[in-house]
Amino acid sequence: MAGLSLYFEDGHDDLDDFGFDDYGSECDGIRITAFLDAGQDNLTPLGRLEKYAFSENVFNRQIVARGLLDVLREFSDNENDFISVMETVARMSEDGEPTVRAELMEQVPNIAMFLHESRPNFPAAFSRYLVPIVVRYLTDPNNQVRKTSQAALLVLLEQGLISKADMETKVCPVLLDLTEPSSDDDYKIEAVAIMCKVVTMLSKDTVEHLLLPRFCDLCSDARLFQVRKVCAANFGEFCSIVGQEATEKLLMPKFFDLCSDSLWGIRKACAECFMMVSNSTSPEVRRVKLSPLFISLISDQSRWVRQAAFQSLGRFISTFANPSSTGLHFREDGALTITHTPPNQDGRATPSPEYALTADSEEMHNFDDSHTSVTGETHRGFSRPILNSNVSPTTTNNAKNTTETEQTDENFNSFHYWRSPLPDIKEVLDCLQPHMDDPDVQAQVQVLSAALKAAQLDSPSDNSPTETQPVVQPESDADSPSVESKSMEVHVSPLTMCLQNVIPQQLLDQYLSMTDPARAQTVDTEIAKHCAFSLPGVALTLGRQNWHCLKDTYETLATDVQWKVRRTLAFSIHELAVILGDQLTAADLVPIFNGFLKDLDEVRIGVLKHLYDFLKLLHADKRREYLYQLQEFMVTDNSRNWRFRYELAEQLILIIELYSHYDVYDYLRQIALTLCSDKVSEVRWISYKLVVEILQKLYTCGADDLGVNFINELTVRFCHCPKWVGRQAFAFICQAVVEEDCMPMEQFSQHLLPSLLSLSSDPVANVRVLVAKALRQSVMEKAYFKEPSCAYSDELEETVMALQSDKDRDVRFFASLDPNKGLMDTAPLI
Repeated sequence: MAGLSLYFEDGHDDLDDFGFDDYGSECDGIRITAFLDAGQDNLTPLGRLEKYAFSENVFNRQIVARGLLDVLREFSDNENDFISVMETVARMSEDGEPTVRAELMEQVPNIAMFLHESRPNFPAAFSRYLVPIVVRYLTDPNNQVRKTSQAALLVLLEQGLISKADMETKVCPVLLDLTEPSSDDDYKIEAVAIMCKVVTMLSKDTVEHLLLPRFCDLCSDARLFQVRKVCAANFGEFCSIVGQEATEKLLMPKFFDLCSDSLWGIRKACAECFMMVSNSTSPEVRRVKLSPLFISLISDQSRWVRQAAFQSLGRFISTFANPSSTGLHFREDGALTITHTPPNQDGRATPSPEYALTADSEEMHNFDDSHTSVTGETHRGFSRPILNSNVSPTTTNNAKNTTETEQTDENFNSFHYWRSPLPDIKEVLDCLQPHMDDPDVQAQVQVLSAALKAAQLDSPSDNSPTETQPVVQPESDADSPSVESKSMEVHVSPLTMCLQNVIPQQLLDQYLSMTDPARAQTVDTEIAKHCAFSLPGVALTLGRQNWHCLKDTYETLATDVQWKVRRTLAFSIHELAVILGDQLTAADLVPIFNGFLKDLDEVRIGVLKHLYDFLKLLHADKRREYLYQLQEFMVTDNSRNWRFRYELAEQLILIIELYSHYDVYDYLRQIALTLCSDKVSEVRWISYKLVVEILQKLYTCGADDLGVNFINELTVRFCHCPKWVGRQAFAFICQAVVEEDCMPMEQFSQHLLPSLLSLSSDPVANVRVLVAKALRQSVMEKAYFKEPSCAYSDELEETVMALQSDKDRDVRFFASLDPNKGLMDTAPLI
C-alpha cells in the first residue's frame, strides 16, 4: 500500500480539516507532513505542528504521532526548532488517548536511530526526551501501550541505543518496582518477562547487583505460577550472564526448587534450559548435583517433562566434555563446536577449523509420527559377553573378527559358556586410580576389580576357567541404576556397562536407551531422532577411545525405519568422522555411509551436501572407490528434484582437488557434461563452473593433451550446438576460463578464441551479448592480447568494433562498456 491511503478510502473532501491542503488526486498516497505546509491559517510550521499535535480531533493527533520521524527530519537543520519538536513529543506522550500513545511509542525506535545517526548530541537528547517516555509507558494502564513500549525497549537495547546509566537509573528501577510482591499481577507477569529478556543485553555487573536478587525471589513466588514459569524458562540466560560463582551460590538452590515444582510446565522449562545451567557450573557440581537432578526429570511422572529431558539429554552430556582434550567449546548460541582436530596420520586434507556439532537447521523441524524400530540390541545383557572386547581402542577394530563358530574349548566359561577372551583391563584400572575421589570412578573400579577377579585375569599362571557369580554393584553408587529401578530407568547390569569415566554412567545409560522401542511408546515417538541429532556431541564428549559405547546405538539409528532419523545421521556423518579419526571411520562409518548413498533422496541429500567433507577424511585408496558411485547421484526418486543435481555440481567442484587429473578426466568429466545439458538453467550454469574447474585441474597438472581433448569436446557440444543456450554457454565458459587463468593465454588463443570469435555473428542476440561481454571485459584486458605480436589482436579489435555497431542495444552496450567500471550482471539476459 502507499502511505496512508487506506485511512482515506472514503474520499478526500475532508482532508483540508486535517491539514492536507496540497493533496492531489494524482498522488498515490498522503504525505504525512503535509499539515506543516502553508495554508490559510498563516501559522508557522511549528505553529501548525502545535495545532495538529494537540487538536481536539483524535485522528489529527494520531497522524502527527505517526509522522514524528518525518517531522524531525523537517526541523533537523535548526537546533532551536529541533528542541521545540522534542518538547512537543514529550507533551504528546501524555495524551489521554491510548491509540495516540501507542502510535507515538511505535515511532520511538525509528526516531532514536535517526537521532543516533544524525545528531551529535544524541545521547543527551535521547536520554532527556525519549527514555522517560519508554519507561513511563511500561506502567501505562493500557495493555496495548505497555506491549508497544516493551517491544520498543527490546529494540533499543538490541541496537545499543540505551546507555548503561539509563538502564541502571531509569529502566531497572521501574522493572524492580513492577516485580514487587505487592505489584498488580498482570504488571508483575509482564515485568518479569521483560526483565528476563533484557538481561541478555545487560552487563554482568548490572544483572548481578540489580536484577539477580529479585530474580531469586521471583523463582520462589508461591502465588503466581506464571512468574515461576517465566523464571524457569529464562534460568539459563541468568546463569550464563552472572557466571559460575553466583550460579552455584545463589541460583542452584532455586533451580532445584523449580525442578521439583508441582506444575509440570515449570519442570519442563527447567529440562529445556538444563544445558545452559550446566555449562555455568563447575565439573564437580555438574557431576555430583546436576546429574541426579536431571535423572529425576528424565524419570518424571509427566510425559511432557520426560520428552523435554530426553531432548536435552545429549546437550547436557556434551557439557561434560573437557575442552583441553577435545577442543570443544560452546558458542553464545549454545552450539557445540570443535576448534581444533587431531592431525591426519597420512597427510590427508585436514578438516576446516570449526565444525558445529549440529545437524542442518532444517533437521530441527518437520518431525513425523512413526514409531522407532530397532533392529539390534541396544544394551548388552548376560546373553552376551560379560565385558565387551571393545574396551580399549586397540581392540575396537577387531571386535568382530572372531565368530562363535571359531570359538575353541579354551574359551569356555561356566558362567557364560563359550565367549571371546576377556581383554586385559589392568591398564584401565591404573588410569582410574588417580580419580578415586570421584564416586563414579569408585564404582567403576569396584566393577572392574570384581570382573578382573571373576575372570582370574590377575593370575597369569592359572588359565583354567572358574565358575563365577554375577557381581552386584554397591548401592552407594548414586549414578548407577539399582536392580529394582523404576520403570523409566534403564536396567543395565554393572558388568555390562560401557567402561568410561567421562560422564556419569546413568546418563549414558539413559542416552543409549533412546533407541528402545518402549521409549517411543512411553516418552516420544521422535525420541530416536533426538538421539541421532545429538550423537556427534555425545561422541565428542566421550572421545574416540569410548566409541564402543555408542557404536551399537549408532548402527541401530542408521537402520531405523524412520527416514528422518537416518537423514539426521546422514547430515552429521562427516562431523562424526572428524571425531573418530580415519581408522574408526573406515571400520564403522564407511559401511553406514555406503548405505546412506542407496537410501531415499531425503537421506542421500544429507551425505551429498557434505560429500567433500567426508571423502577428504578417507585414505586415497578408499576415496577412489567412490569415483564409481558418483554417477549414481544423477538418478533421483523425482526427476524434478533439480536442487539435488545442483548440489552434486557444487560438491564436484570441491571434490576435484581430492583426485588425480586422470581420475577427473575419466570420471568427473562425463558427469559435468551431462549436468551441463540439464533441463534446469540453475543446474546448467553451476555445471559450467564445474567444467572450468576441470580445465584448470588438467592444465595445472600439465595434462595439456587431456585439456585439448576436453576443449574439443566442449567446442563440439556447445559452440556448434543447434540450441542457442548451448552457444551462450560456450561464451560464458570462455570468459570464465580467461578470468580464472585456467590455461596459458597462448593455448586459449589457439584452441578456444577462434570459436568464440565465430559466435560474434550468431543470429541470437543473447549469445552475442555474452560474446561482447567476454571479449570486452575479460579477453581484451589480458596483457597477452595487447601485445603487437599477438596474432589475434587485430581480429579482436575488429570484432569488438562490429559488436559496438550491433543492431541490438544490449550487445552495443556491453561491447562499449568500460571494463574499469563495475561489471554488470547479465543474469537477466540469460
